[in-house]
Amino acid sequence: MRLPLPLLALAAGAFGIGTTEFVIMGLLPQVAADLGVSIPDAGLLVTGYAIGVVVGAPLLAVVTAKLPRKATLLGLMALFLVGNLLCAVAPGYWTLLAARVLTAFAHAAYFGIGAVVAASLVPAHQRAQAMALMFMGLTVANILGVPGGTALGQAFGWRATFVAVALTGLVAFIGVALFVPRALKTPEGDVLKEFAVLKDPQVLTGMAMSAVSAAAFFSAFTYVTPILRDVTGLAPETVTTYLFVYGFGLTLGNYIGGRLADWSVHRAIVGVFTAVGLTMATFALTAPSPVLALATLFVWGIVSFAAVAPLQMLVVDSARAAPNLASTLNQGAFNVGCASGAFIGGAGLNAGVGLGQLPLVGVALSAVGVALALLTWRNARAEPCPAE
Repeated sequence: MRLPLPLLALAAGAFGIGTTEFVIMGLLPQVAADLGVSIPDAGLLVTGYAIGVVVGAPLLAVVTAKLPRKATLLGLMALFLVGNLLCAVAPGYWTLLAARVLTAFAHAAYFGIGAVVAASLVPAHQRAQAMALMFMGLTVANILGVPGGTALGQAFGWRATFVAVALTGLVAFIGVALFVPRALKTPEGDVLKEFAVLKDPQVLTGMAMSAVSAAAFFSAFTYVTPILRDVTGLAPETVTTYLFVYGFGLTLGNYIGGRLADWSVHRAIVGVFTAVGLTMATFALTAPSPVLALATLFVWGIVSFAAVAPLQMLVVDSARAAPNLASTLNQGAFNVGCASGAFIGGAGLNAGVGLGQLPLVGVALSAVGVALALLTWRNARAEPCPAE
């Protein structure tokens, strides 16, 4: 599948959003020192962003429900740009936290609406691939945006990073303005009534699987640096190289997930959850070996992000009466999983689970995902829908 300019424009926005979400992790010591707060308090800048995504998902879904899709995407990119500029000039900690939450409001709505728009730009048999291409910006952010933004902040100060991220938002805004067609279908009906789609078990199960997928991922990935440092025995600069390799795996997995979802959504989800569990179990065994750990990390990146497009497609297809709303709320579910996974992993460490065994927490969560996927597949067979 070629990369049409509208999809590249949407991917540019995803790149900026992915960068601003995760780059703060590499800047926490600088931010804390500059604003005179502790590292744990600075860590709330990560939590605050996640809360902003979860709260912003339903709020923006209602506010933008009747607006033209292209105008909505442009408005969200403008909000993203302004939010990052406010981060760059924030005079204190609480102002920065508020700016982070404001910026996060654009996150779920952009990915939710952008995924539906991307799917509408291609033939029916390529819809999942189109979604995956838009989400490619998020994976590239982990390869280039996050380490690049961290290096920029270390060289010129953390505020320079937010200025640079704001510029990516400007590029995305221009791209959407120039290349995304204006003649996109505007949702009809009463958006408040569309929330009734949440009564559909298939939609709810799909969102639950999105949350479980993210939780399995972040239960171990949140602590991957100390795992590689203390269990594998790597130097800090070598850890960065390993994470680059992991990021390339994420990008490849995103592409594979789109192809698999266009083949069969349910088979793809069952297979990916199974593969994630097996890979994380393998990582618990290979982590002490630098060579085997690197190979396992690469595979882990592939299988982890291969779930994104199939899960998004499942939720959109299951919520045929309100695809934009469901797609946006599903992004909130992903972020609930992100926060939950980090908490579960930390709880495991506090309970005495060693760093080397922490991936087994993700194995257990992946098993839950397999069970939910099989349940959804059985229900889909009973009542055939376009997702199958």
